[in-house]
Amino acid sequence: MMEYKVAIAQQLSTQLKTLRKQAGLTQQQLGEKLGVSQRVIARNEAHPEKVHFERILQMLSALDADLIIRERKSANASNRTPEEESW
Repeated sequence: MMEYKVAIAQQLSTQLKTLRKQAGLTQQQLGEKLGVSQRVIARNEAHPEKVHFERILQMLSALDADLIIRERKSANASNRTPEEESW
């Protein structure tokens, strides 16, 4: 399982496109799964900062991906694995 840090909208744009391509879906196919046009998917991928948050969650769900929020620093920082430290 891979995890990707997203700190800016452009990174989310890249991840949405990557996840879609890894799933073997075109923008048209993803749009059909979500009941929207290819044009909407293209716009959502290009400018995720302008998309309603619910749509981002729908796209992630359709791409079999999750959104995970975690604290950057915690009292247990010394117990983190090397993978967790990379963030």
